[in-house]
Amino acid sequence: MRFGVNILNFGAETDPDSLLSWAGFAEERGLHSAMISDHLAVTPDVAEHYPAPFYDPFTTLAWLAGRTERIELGTTVAVLPYRHPLHTARIAANIDRFSSGRLVLGVGVSWPRQEFAALGVPFHRRGAMADEYLDVIRRAWTEEKFSFEGEFVSFTDVATGPLPTRRPPIWVGGHSEAALRRAVRVGDAWHPVNQRMEWLRAEGVPALHRIAAEQHRPVPEFAPRIQLRTSESPLDEESRLAGQGTLDQIRRDLDGLAELGATHVLLDTYGGVPSEHRPVAEDLAVLDAVVEKVLPEHLD
Repeated sequence: MRFGVNILNFGAETDPDSLLSWAGFAEERGLHSAMISDHLAVTPDVAEHYPAPFYDPFTTLAWLAGRTERIELGTTVAVLPYRHPLHTARIAANIDRFSSGRLVLGVGVSWPRQEFAALGVPFHRRGAMADEYLDVIRRAWTEEKFSFEGEFVSFTDVATGPLPTRRPPIWVGGHSEAALRRAVRVGDAWHPVNQRMEWLRAEGVPALHRIAAEQHRPVPEFAPRIQLRTSESPLDEESRLAGQGTLDQIRRDLDGLAELGATHVLLDTYGGVPSEHRPVAEDLAVLDAVVEKVLPEHLD
């Protein structure tokens, strides 16, 4: 398996130095990637989990492309309905060129109704918009000029270059039936976030294989993001998420993810509550302990 870190791009202590420290850690410690989350408008429902200031993922990745050499850089996840698909495709292709082919585009539909309202995007149509936008993005990465007629966007003879150095892998987030179908239809990987091992084992991964068989398509790679939360004493197995608990529990989780066919695991140190947002040095210390004591037997 390959491993990456989730860059925390929000909160009062976040600044360019802290953003760079996440990517630097991944490069220095031999990890495979550093990825970053997405919100455009920090409305009250967003701020309950991800307080301002919130650094834009694409501008941050463009900057990090010039400050890193080896690791892949990606979004976990870019909210597709928030941007015109030609805009997303162009930005992504540019960053892929700046990084010499190191971009991963993780995508999703997100959940904050107030943010959708602030942006003038219909919340109830976000899934259909995402599906159409992905079709536009994929074409924009392979065709120098094309036309498109859809429900949400229509245009004629639009030039889309420069094309990316490589076609960025698309990681599809979400755990609903619609998200799984989207991952099978257009995704290179399924990228579920913060799930329990039992759900992944009994429901999530089997559903991915079922849908792939129904659609007569290959099964996409399995690239989960797990919430890394270490403890001295074991946490309850019935309620904890994958990645939470003692180092032995985390080690067993990684064994289980490997058995389920995971090709990449993104390590996320944020617990989802602003009051628990730690200084980046403390988060990196937690990551360092896991890298030293748990990952060596799993690193490709």
